[in-house]
Amino acid sequence: MKDNINPDHYKAGDVECIDALETVASLNPHAEEIPCQINAMKYLWRYNNKDKPLEDLHKAQWYLNRLIEKVSKRLNETH
Repeated sequence: MKDNINPDHYKAGDVECIDALETVASLNPHAEEIPCQINAMKYLWRYNNKDKPLEDLHKAQWYLNRLIEKVSKRLNETH
């Protein structure tokens, strides 16, 4: 039976995607950056196992660009 909640493209490899994302999130002390960080990683994780790889890469890029803006803003505020 197909698992629509936790599909195979999140379970490929030795580490399940959710476990990696939770670990990465726990290492980031800047809570406002975490959604962008883990969403970019999620789309990069699965792009090669989906029917529309470029779509997932563009989604990852969108989140990465937003993360760059957040980190740039944070760094500019502290310097």
